Amino acid sequence: MDFVIVLGALCFLMFVAYRGYSVILFAPIAAMGAVLLTDPNLVAPMFTGLFMDRMVGFLKLYFPVFLLGAVFGKLIEISGFSKSIVAATIRLFGPQRALLSIVTVCALLTYGGVSLFVVVFAVYPFAAELFRQSNIPKRLIPGTIALGAFTFTMMALPGTPQIQNIIPTAFFGTNAWAAPILGIIGSILIFFFGMLYLEWRRKCAARDGEGYGTELHNEPEPFEGDRFAHPLVALLPLVLVGVSNKVFTVLIPRLYGTTHSFQPSAMGEAAPIVQEVSRVAAIWAVQGALLVGILAVLALAWQPVTRKFAEGTKTAIGGALLASMNTASEYGFGAVIAALPGFLVVANALNSIPDPLVNEAITVTALAGITGSASGGMSIALAAMADNFIANAEAAGIPMEVLHKVAAMASGGLDTLPHNGAVITLLAVTGLTHRQSYGDIFAITLISTAAVFAVIGVYYATGLV
Repeated sequence: MDFVIVLGALCFLMFVAYRGYSVILFAPIAAMGAVLLTDPNLVAPMFTGLFMDRMVGFLKLYFPVFLLGAVFGKLIEISGFSKSIVAATIRLFGPQRALLSIVTVCALLTYGGVSLFVVVFAVYPFAAELFRQSNIPKRLIPGTIALGAFTFTMMALPGTPQIQNIIPTAFFGTNAWAAPILGIIGSILIFFFGMLYLEWRRKCAARDGEGYGTELHNEPEPFEGDRFAHPLVALLPLVLVGVSNKVFTVLIPRLYGTTHSFQPSAMGEAAPIVQEVSRVAAIWAVQGALLVGILAVLALAWQPVTRKFAEGTKTAIGGALLASMNTASEYGFGAVIAALPGFLVVANALNSIPDPLVNEAITVTALAGITGSASGGMSIALAAMADNFIANAEAAGIPMEVLHKVAAMASGGLDTLPHNGAVITLLAVTGLTHRQSYGDIFAITLISTAAVFAVIGVYYATGLV
């Protein structure tokens, strides 16, 4: 019965998300409904002590990233930089390469360390303009961005700085470059079959005479300047975000150490506030990089930006609030579900799978799907079962690097179910619904998940790491 309650809460949330209802409203309803059916006495304590605590904790850490990312993307749009880059891309690759262009831009930003959520905000203006000029349906934008930002560069490519590739290092004693050959093989498979799928979808739409679309929402505003900036000038803010993120990632721990404390002067004898720098250095780095990018756009396109700055930033702030609250609600939902007895039933059942790598892959991707979070599901799975994974792998002679790579890749599989925060954010930013675009995102998810098991097969067949 406990398992049925957890499954019912998950299916309910996926259903309402797919139907277009607000996850901000229904995530706590789904979570507290599951608690009510499990132990009615825990509804109020778990709502305040767990759901709201995790939700607010997420916002405390990540809302500035959402906000700055949204403002950066809006300034890129109203400065005309998006149209400049799109025009140059069409001249370079041709309109038939629009999908490849967007996937490549997303991949470069993600691999450069830019947050997945920031990539969505920053790339959407380019994608919308490029798809419009190439007469490709707008509904394909989410799937295209998902392939470039949510798959191989997030968790497969060696050295990717995304959190999904960093979490396993603490459990397996590895580093971000673990199993580079398997990572490259997995990345090639995801990219190749993902592009095949998207191109097939584009050709089907063209055959049916479907264009970009009409009566759409959240469309980028038209650029009203006299002429476009040079493409290299338009690209400079994006380059600066990637480079600054790397620089700040290196400098911040050196400047502040592992912890930093300060005494608020207005609080008299209050205890000093201690900050664990190691937990927030990456977030500070992204925030600093986005500020550099925003200042760069202001410096390079002062006149067109200042004319629409007030209205543009209001729109961006509204989008950031919606996106961050959606994701935070999902985070709270996942925390509550993971605390219920039914979740242990799932975890224990998954732990009975005999093969060490298949066990790890299925466990991580299943828990990521249940919690709606790649990093959350993987953290829960490894915290509970890493010792078993390690013991079984050592008994089978499997290197820890392979465990690392399988865990990282599996986290990006079923985490992109309809209730996933990144999916909801992507659809909200692009002004599309689950009905319009989720099918393509799910297809990319299936390709990404299949690649994990292909990599496991390659390891067993060749021993490559």
